Amino acid sequence: MTLPAFNALTGGKIGIPFSNAFFWLLMFGCVLLTSIIAGSKPAFYLSSFQPVQVLKGTMHPGKTRSVSRKILVVLQFSCSIALIISTVIIYQQIQYAKNRPSGYDMNRLIQSAMNNDLDKNFTALKNELIQKGIVESITTSTTPATDVSWHSDIDQWPGKNAGETVEMGTVFVSEDYFKTMGMAMKEGRNFTNIYDTTSVIFNEAAISRLQIKNPVSQSITYGKKQYKIAGIVKDALMISPFSSADPMMFYCYPTRQNIMLYRLSPNIKTQDAIVQLTSVFNKYSPAYPYKYSFVDENYAAKFKLEVLIGKLSGIFAMLAIFISCLGLFGLAAYVAEQRTKEIGIRKILGASVLQIWTLLSKDFIVLVLISCVIASPVAFYFLNNWLLKYNYRINIGAGVFILSGLMAIIITIVTISFQAIKVAKSNPVKTLRTE
Repeated sequence: MTLPAFNALTGGKIGIPFSNAFFWLLMFGCVLLTSIIAGSKPAFYLSSFQPVQVLKGTMHPGKTRSVSRKILVVLQFSCSIALIISTVIIYQQIQYAKNRPSGYDMNRLIQSAMNNDLDKNFTALKNELIQKGIVESITTSTTPATDVSWHSDIDQWPGKNAGETVEMGTVFVSEDYFKTMGMAMKEGRNFTNIYDTTSVIFNEAAISRLQIKNPVSQSITYGKKQYKIAGIVKDALMISPFSSADPMMFYCYPTRQNIMLYRLSPNIKTQDAIVQLTSVFNKYSPAYPYKYSFVDENYAAKFKLEVLIGKLSGIFAMLAIFISCLGLFGLAAYVAEQRTKEIGIRKILGASVLQIWTLLSKDFIVLVLISCVIASPVAFYFLNNWLLKYNYRINIGAGVFILSGLMAIIITIVTISFQAIKVAKSNPVKTLRTE
């Protein structure tokens, strides 16, 4: 029943192989094994009784009968608390990266793949889109706004050591690239026009990697051709929002690019803009259907894996909590039954409902606290190792462990209160007569 929803969540195509004999054999084996394991404890326990002692009524199992139940409850809640902690940490990591400045403005920024017709008619297309007020800026590039398609080595640069090589992202652009992207210049100048082919612009990460002092106007060699550093642009997250900005170099190149980037005018509604863009693109490129993607949606897709992990962790946490509550409810019912006479005597002596509730609840809260002690270091170890793969990451604080522990305690109190209050309100005269 839940498989379609699970496939929709994960993007998978898992199906149940009803016609596979091995599948049914495996399922039957799982049921059989689970039944044997579940039935072994009571079977061995009951078979260990001495018939004479049982018939004489001299056998008193005592509290040891509930030890295994308590161990299972502790293990179940340890898993639940660890999953709660995991869900919170993953959510915090995702939000931390989402709130990180990207270095460029993704608002109303659209990209489309170039083709021969668009390349040939780009100038006319650009002029018409701007004149009609559909876009406020338009440019082309060899790489999408949220990716770097090409990396290469620089041959020579000021201060280079013998045998040293530096690889960095390489992007060929046309004029207005930084304006359209919303990337800010730190120093120096932008490309003057489309034929400014002897200039190169680096980002801050590239200058830091090359260790060039006073870089503007200095020369570098790339592809056996000499370029002059025109300016330094501020870093932008073009690859991963969880990593440091990739060292980048930008060249102005007048020939065909792969991607067209354009920012919608603030005076036009997005839906109206798409209708007009379709008309203009079809005019200059009738052989190709107009296709586009919003840059902010492409950037959001970079969080897809982390969001999926977070959702699955939350689902498994809820399932684990539900199973833990079942075990806790069963243990609470068992303890209440074992202490029926004690509770009846306490009520006759004047114990209130709150006192009886406290008497039955405190032991379970202790079990959950033990689970917190077990789950916290285990969760910290695995989550800390998970976070290490991200350069840009949060620090795990004590607050998440305290919050998860409080949630577990609240869930425990709510679960056992039904049994505790039920027993506390029972008629002690009827209880003692039954005993």
